[in-house]
This record gives sequence, C-alpha cells and structure tokens, in this order.
Amino acid sequence: MQVVHTIAELKQLTDRAREKRQTIGFVPTMGALHNGHLSLVDKAAAHADMVIISIFVNPTQFNNAKDLERYPRDMQTDLKALSTVKCDVIFAPSVEEVYPETDNRQFNFGELETVMEGQFRPGHFNGVAQVVSRLFDMVNPDKAFFGLKDFQQLAIIRAMTKQLQLAVEIVPCDTIREKDGLAMSSRNTLLNDAQRKNAPAIARTLFESCNFVPDTSVESAKEAVKQAINANDELEVEYFEIVDGYTLQPVDNWDESEYIVGCIAVFAGEIRLIDNVTYKLLGS
Repeated sequence: MQVVHTIAELKQLTDRAREKRQTIGFVPTMGALHNGHLSLVDKAAAHADMVIISIFVNPTQFNNAKDLERYPRDMQTDLKALSTVKCDVIFAPSVEEVYPETDNRQFNFGELETVMEGQFRPGHFNGVAQVVSRLFDMVNPDKAFFGLKDFQQLAIIRAMTKQLQLAVEIVPCDTIREKDGLAMSSRNTLLNDAQRKNAPAIARTLFESCNFVPDTSVESAKEAVKQAINANDELEVEYFEIVDGYTLQPVDNWDESEYIVGCIAVFAGEIRLIDNVTYKLLGS
C-alpha cells in the first residue's frame, strides 16, 4: 500500500500498471472511512488488478462553509482501516494539486440536478462533477465504484461520464448499514448519543413504507413517512421524494415506472443524513 500526494507520483504507478496490462479500479472518497467505503474497495479488488482510493475533501461541492469545516478528517485512522483490505495506492492530494487553477466549468445535468439534493444544495453537483472528472483524468481508471446510498450522486456521475465521453465503467455498490439499519456515513461520527440512538428510525421508516406498495397512494406514503420521522424529537425531514429511479422525477402512481425509489434527507440537529429505499412493484 503506497500513499502518494501528487499527480506525478500517481502517474508513475498507473503507467507501470498499464505497461503490465493491469486494469485499474478506483474508489473516490472524502476520507473518514467506514465499512461502507471498505466494501467499495473490496468490490474494486474483485474486479481490477490495481486498486486506487483517493482521500480528498472537495471544497467545491460544499454549499455550506460550516459543513465543509466540520467534515471529519483523520488520515491516520483512514490508513489503519485501509490496511485491512486490498488497496494498492492511496492518492491524498492537496487542494492546490487538484485545483492548480480555479475550476470554472459549469455542467448541465438538466432535470437530474434540479430535484432533491440539487434543490436543497445548489451548486453541490457541479462541484461533484468537477472533482470526479478531475480525479478520473488523474487516475484514468477502467472502473470506478460508488455506493447506492448517494443515489442521486450516482445518477449525476453516470450522466457526467456520458457527457464527457469518458472510458470508465461506473459500478454501483449496495448501501452498507450498521446493525441497527442506519446507513453508514462519515457524518454518523458527528452525531451525539441521542441523535445516534434515534437515527436508525430513518431506515426503519423507509423499509416499513414498502408495505404501502401498491395499495396506498404515493402521496399518502410520502406523508406517512414524513410524519413518522418528524414525530421523533431528534429528527426533522428536509425532503422525502418518491421518484423514477432513472429520471429522478417524482411519480404520482406506483405503476408509473418499473423502477421507483424513495429518497430522503433528514436533519439530526445540524447533521444532515441521506438514505433511500427501492420499492418493489408487483410483477417486478
């Protein structure tokens, strides 16, 4: 396991791998690694010869300065975690290395970016596209691995890859959860004891909402989920949308699409948590 901080160092290693005709699997992260990240690394190791993980807290995707400031950072703990899996290269660049000049590119993802996260975090997905495209250019991977917990982000990255005509396969990976159901997230470490105790209600409510399909209306299901979570004094729903899993546009009926997903963002104090659930329709 090698740790490199510059593009030049990284390129030496990737060039060597290419000379050996090795495939490269890439896992981009912002650090504060947990078992969800490690599962992505394991998936990459199963599908590529060389595994590269990046650790970089990208400033351009934070529309809230306080959120950027409090984002957890602990490189030594991250390195210890990565020593337990097959990870060949850790790329941990500085902001100046990733952005030697200001990145003024503006991406247009149409309706994919105007709903949910895009609505409540303006500019967020443009920052995601900036950094992921930069990292893809630096690493030049054959495959890149992303968790389904960040459902809308995955859709954006797929769209960006297509727009830029990048020769990288985007591999979706299942959400990894704690034993109590809470989706693993670096932000979970910021929760106080009461928030952490109550946060699993998010996933529990989402899973229970699958019972609404197909006999309860979509609108009634949405209201029931929001009311159930908001009844918890430690939690407050920012949004809950039931959408077409391909277009991310809201659906009005369960038979409107063959792929329907419920996506949610919830505040536990000042900590913002996201999750989603796939609704299985009759006949699917």
